[in-house]
Amino acid sequence: MIKAGLLVKLIAKPGKEYDLAEFLESALPLALNEPETTNWYAFRVSESTFGIFDTFPGDEGRNAHLAGKIAEALMANAPHLLALEPTIEHVEILASK
Repeated sequence: MIKAGLLVKLIAKPGKEYDLAEFLESALPLALNEPETTNWYAFRVSESTFGIFDTFPGDEGRNAHLAGKIAEALMANAPHLLALEPTIEHVEILASK
């Protein structure tokens, strides 16, 4: 059962929108290799606003994801791609299908 999630908001630096979109698309294989990551979505809200939403069976999976390769790569590339620090919110999944 899915109990935990993360909602991450990312704002691209001007001129880095394409690069951020490519970075997010390239992270899919990393997410596929995380057994505790039940769902992983990278999305675009507007020209410069992007996000990640992912879900996990519980806190252990969420914590493993936060300490994993996607988070590491995101933080390494943040100074080059992001206008602001990522906003990372822990969410409790109340219902899912």
